[in-house]
Amino acid sequence: MKVVIIGGAGGIGSSAAFNLLSAQGTYEIVLVDTRPNMITSHTMDLENALGLGGTADTVRGGTPEDALDADVVVLSAAVPLRLNSSRSVFLADNARIVEECLRPVREAGADFGGVVLLLTNPVDPLLTWVHRQSRLPRERLIGYTLNDSLRLRTGIAFALGVPPKDVDAWMLGEHGEGQVPLYSRVTVGGEPVVLSDEQRAAAEEYVDTWYSKHVALDSGRTSTWTTGLGTARLIEAIATGSGTLVPASVVLDGEYGVHGTSLTVPVELGPEGVRRIADWDLPDEEAAGMVRAAARVEAGASELTDQVVAQQS
Repeated sequence: MKVVIIGGAGGIGSSAAFNLLSAQGTYEIVLVDTRPNMITSHTMDLENALGLGGTADTVRGGTPEDALDADVVVLSAAVPLRLNSSRSVFLADNARIVEECLRPVREAGADFGGVVLLLTNPVDPLLTWVHRQSRLPRERLIGYTLNDSLRLRTGIAFALGVPPKDVDAWMLGEHGEGQVPLYSRVTVGGEPVVLSDEQRAAAEEYVDTWYSKHVALDSGRTSTWTTGLGTARLIEAIATGSGTLVPASVVLDGEYGVHGTSLTVPVELGPEGVRRIADWDLPDEEAAGMVRAAARVEAGASELTDQVVAQQS
């Protein structure tokens, strides 16, 4: 499987490449970035790491045109992280970058048969905009939002005093303020668990403040390790078509009462992209949260006119 990582010189892109080396399957990994020396540096390093891998993966530098025959195009390019209170502040600037990076794919039209995995934030309105602009089928547009569910699982684990790996919990909705935690589906060690009000408050405090606390550190780095490993796991799910449900942002067409807007939902992935969206029957409170999240994402996507994006150039 050919995987092209646009933004491959950055922390998340290079982390995704590194984690793919130990993922199930054999990958041709192509790193693309505007910083050629960084690409060469990562490639030289990863070439040596191949000797510790279990499969015949390859790593090389490339150009945006490599995306044209890729099975998966990972787009992690973005403006530098700065102090902020919401991912939405990057919307217009990152839309320009996404527009530029995906231009070869968009111009190829039906000749492009791969899957686009978007990591650039704010991912939901950007993915909604890309779908409307490029006319790529929604099945082949996937937004990375796994971190939200991982943070919810960690918050619940801390509240319950159990290992995070034993917790299964899902965060749907918007990757941001419109997130929808599914407390109705929490399990620990495979057994359903009902959190007390105090436990839920502790979990929510962890989840709701994680981003602001991390950005306030002003470290200049994003969630490099989590996103890199999570991206590799999603690519592995695409490659193997294992049938495992994973959280990802996709453009909905009636699922969860949402039309034409991208939100995080449980999906089954395969080489063709999204094979199936699991349309769970949610309690009224959680279902209403999905509708509110869709309204927030739609408002953001609607801001991205051609004029607004052009002004960022």
